Amino acid sequence: MEYIERKRLLLFGLPWTFTKYTVLEDDVVINSGFLKTCENDCYMYKIQDVELQASLLERIFGLGTVVCYTGDTTHPKLELVHIRRAKEIKDYILRASEEARRKRRTLNTLDIGTDIE
Repeated sequence: MEYIERKRLLLFGLPWTFTKYTVLEDDVVINSGFLKTCENDCYMYKIQDVELQASLLERIFGLGTVVCYTGDTTHPKLELVHIRRAKEIKDYILRASEEARRKRRTLNTLDIGTDIE
């Protein structure tokens, strides 16, 4: 399964931006920029939690923002802003990240701040 979406303008949901999101089975890639381009990716097994946000205008134009909380050092909060099919993509990322963690046999732990002095 592969999703390719473009960041869209909030007004009317038109894809007039130079940011492209690609969600693959193993990773999430964000390509942005026109003259100076930047490519950022995050492996699926590093994604710890996924959140769907949709403002009133986003809902009117059928858009949403998917926020991925990751263990990645460059982007601990990866945002796929103003995309179509946001719920479907969020659900896919959630399932694929869980499956990738099972395949790699990784364990996510949280630091709850129990510093004993």
